[in-house]
Amino acid sequence: MARQTGAFLREFTRSPLATGSLVPSSRWLATETVSAIPSKGQPLVVELGPGTGAITGAIQGRLAGRGNHLAVELNPRFAELIEARFPTVDVVNADAAQLPKLVRSRGFGQVDVIVSGLPWATFTEALQDSLLEAVVGSLAPHGGFATFAYLHALWTPPARRFRRRLRDSFDDVVVGRTVWRNLPPALVYFASRPRVPASLRIV
Repeated sequence: MARQTGAFLREFTRSPLATGSLVPSSRWLATETVSAIPSKGQPLVVELGPGTGAITGAIQGRLAGRGNHLAVELNPRFAELIEARFPTVDVVNADAAQLPKLVRSRGFGQVDVIVSGLPWATFTEALQDSLLEAVVGSLAPHGGFATFAYLHALWTPPARRFRRRLRDSFDDVVVGRTVWRNLPPALVYFASRPRVPASLRIV
């Protein structure tokens, strides 16, 4: 764990806005976030921004050998780390805004669940919009999306804008419980029934 925390700190120093936090997500936050993944069946799960793998490990535990797990990481150093730690995960070093194309290139259809560790509150309006469009354009009609937000940043304009965009993009958005044992404390958004034009869907 200390090794992963050290890697996270180094990347935060290089690019604080892209990394979003000084430390990786806790196991408590990871467990809460991946609860959106069904406990049965063979789901296709996409993870955005796995970082050093805190949520990656929780996804693997939740799947327990079922389905498929695609992890999309923009930072090449993090992508290499995830590949080394989780050899059964399909890791791609790419921009999450290209998600529909990435899913198709892997021979997959629509995604059942997308789990995001991206720092939405640090993103511009344009970047939030392009990433959310990629998310809803990749999900199946029954699909779900889970991401988290830090409590101390909820009042900031980018965080408020993201909540509005999230509610505009999905028919149902539920705010999960606050995970106080995370550093910093965070809450999880669970969104379902994506609103996306048929022309943008993966078929």
